[in-house]
Amino acid sequence: MALNKKPVHGMRDILPEEMEIREYVQSVIRDTYRQFGFTTIETPCMESIANLTSKQGGDNEKLIFKVLKRGEKLNVAQAATEEDVVDFGMRYDLTVPLVRYYACNAANLPSPFKALQMGSVWRADRPQKGRYRQFMQCDIDIFGEPSNLAEIELILATTTTLGKLGFKGFEIRINDRQILKAMAAYSGFAQDAYDSVFITLDKMDKIGLDGVEAELLEKGFDKNCVDKYLTLYQELARQEDGVAYLADTLKDVLEPEVSEGLQEIISSVNATKTADFKLVFDATLVRGMSYYTGTIYEISMPQFGAACGGGGRYDRMVGKFTGQDVPACGFSIGFERIILLLMENGFKVPGQPKKMAYLVEKGVGGQTLCEIIAKAQAARREGSQVLVARMNKNKKFQKEQLTAEGYEEFVEFYRETLKN
Repeated sequence: MALNKKPVHGMRDILPEEMEIREYVQSVIRDTYRQFGFTTIETPCMESIANLTSKQGGDNEKLIFKVLKRGEKLNVAQAATEEDVVDFGMRYDLTVPLVRYYACNAANLPSPFKALQMGSVWRADRPQKGRYRQFMQCDIDIFGEPSNLAEIELILATTTTLGKLGFKGFEIRINDRQILKAMAAYSGFAQDAYDSVFITLDKMDKIGLDGVEAELLEKGFDKNCVDKYLTLYQELARQEDGVAYLADTLKDVLEPEVSEGLQEIISSVNATKTADFKLVFDATLVRGMSYYTGTIYEISMPQFGAACGGGGRYDRMVGKFTGQDVPACGFSIGFERIILLLMENGFKVPGQPKKMAYLVEKGVGGQTLCEIIAKAQAARREGSQVLVARMNKNKKFQKEQLTAEGYEEFVEFYRETLKN
């Protein structure tokens, strides 16, 4: 019986053309983030299952690839629950592993600590365009900075990177979880109902105001609360400065420093940005992760019908490991979706070296082959990319394939003569 040559469902092989673009994008991300003072770290691909199921990852906790215990520890016959047979899980994002990393190594790290992490994550999700079960994430995070300087730096670093990759006219949507909670409190919803309200609100861009109203009423919420809540959003649509409007309207339930901090982030980024984008306040922005405590933001690109990255502040997550809270804030680029957009637009990696192919006829060897390889070595030292390969019988097809891979010049070596 033949082995299965296809990759596991939801995972994929990456061909050389895409790999070249991926490596280039990673280099731009890494170099730009380092200019902003971020330092590279790495965490394991597996984490303790208790860490991954600690109710911090939202719906992603339902998508964990769980790892069975091994050897004598695995006793399926006597297992009563899943916990009896599972001890690890594949990481579903980079944030939970990063926080564990910080909690373990904080004594040896500077403060504030600016971390850059790139790596694969795994989710047992339903595969679709731009979404896979194994995919790359690129995160930057700042620990120990309580002020909104962290958010400003994160947004500027991320947007500068996207600008260097040629993206223009995109939006960074920004909100604050404290504003979301204040709007719900102002409208009369019970505190334990907030998450349910926000889950429905998060569908606003898909089902509209009427759809949100219908779903909230279907969930059994009081009509007066729902009407008051949705009136806030109707009024917001008429305001030139939505943050100022909510600061005034919600003054009895919202601390003034929340709206003031949000306004300072918006004004500071707009005054210092180098990329072509808009920073837009969006009171419907929720973000799914339950660990967010303050500012949240998301990358919206007109070419893609979904978010291409996002993040926010999670000041209480370190405390779950150490018992002492530490200010923390992060931003993640949607790497796979960025790559998909670049590929669809025919992106070519700039500044590539000249690509030459030395095609050597079968039978050429000994001293002659050494001389050919020496020529290739000399061209490589001068900066060219040189492939030395045996000439196929179907030379025309071989050249067509190499041309498709970007090779511009061919040198043919025969037993008796040299052809250019």
